[in-house]
Amino acid sequence: MAQQATPVRRARLGRALGQEPTAVSGVVLLLPGGDEVSSRRPSPVMATASVRALGRRLTRAGRDEGLATHVVHYRYRGWNGSEAHLARDAAWAADEAVRRYGDVPVCLAGLGMGGRAALRAGGHEAVTSVLALAPWLPEEDVAASPEPVKQLAGRRVLIVHGTHDARTDPELSFRLAARAKKANRDVCRFEVHADGHGLSQYRDEVLALSEDFVMGVLFGRAFSRPVQDALAAPPPLGLRMPLAAGFGKSLRR
Repeated sequence: MAQQATPVRRARLGRALGQEPTAVSGVVLLLPGGDEVSSRRPSPVMATASVRALGRRLTRAGRDEGLATHVVHYRYRGWNGSEAHLARDAAWAADEAVRRYGDVPVCLAGLGMGGRAALRAGGHEAVTSVLALAPWLPEEDVAASPEPVKQLAGRRVLIVHGTHDARTDPELSFRLAARAKKANRDVCRFEVHADGHGLSQYRDEVLALSEDFVMGVLFGRAFSRPVQDALAAPPPLGLRMPLAAGFGKSLRR
């Protein structure tokens, strides 16, 4: 009896959150967190849960603008060293967005290891912006090449990190942002004082900041003053911008 071939794993896009617009003019690809090493397939339910609040917020904010928001379902739960599976799946998802919707701007928005994937895959030609929330980044090693940043040139980049994140070192995201800022002035980073990896203590503020950034980069809405200041400020000021309590309460919903 012939042995059955092992099915090839494929990444996929989840259904568009909310009602998919008839004319799509911008796409957000949500990249959930993951593990450093794992060959297991991620749970679709858990993956969606980690980025659901952000997805709902952006979908609601961009409904009238023609925003399509999708969760990327990875082939593997792990980054897996040089395989960089999550970044490859993010790049595939950008290709798929172009196939479905044509020449529209794409924002990669990732959490944790998904934040690393967003930053790494940010060089895709369709990607115009990157949002990385509490990105997991590897410890710097003199024997290894640093995490690349040249692919971010020409993109607008926002990194948000809690100062008390015990899972992903916020200092590493600051150092990456500082290197990226040298090649690309459109990089900023906000610090969420005393918040942890899940950014739950200031959840509303983080969601409002994410909305402000994404609606600005995809649809040309005016950035709030703090985002304008962070993008314009020289390092380290624009890379250690404090996220004020109550941010977003006066923003348009």
